[in-house]
Amino acid sequence: MTSTKKQIPEFRSEEEERKFWATHDSTRFINWCTAQRYKLPNLKPTLRTISLRLPASMIADLKILANKRDVSYQLLLKVFLAERLEQERRRI
Repeated sequence: MTSTKKQIPEFRSEEEERKFWATHDSTRFINWCTAQRYKLPNLKPTLRTISLRLPASMIADLKILANKRDVSYQLLLKVFLAERLEQERRRI
């Protein structure tokens, strides 16, 4: 593999950049072996509303637990789900 990488073009919009990366191999532009991880703590994740059918007893239990923690049951459900997803990612 050659060490010379192509220059990433300037994009006029995020949509133009999305289309570009959907059709181009990033390894021609970026040496992923030397890439560094960055945390972007101020980014807000894109949220999507979903419908989820749960037994009434499960929602009641969530509300009780959430009340003890002084948070909403929806937030507690997100926390529980995030923790489990992290556990599953570590297993893979």
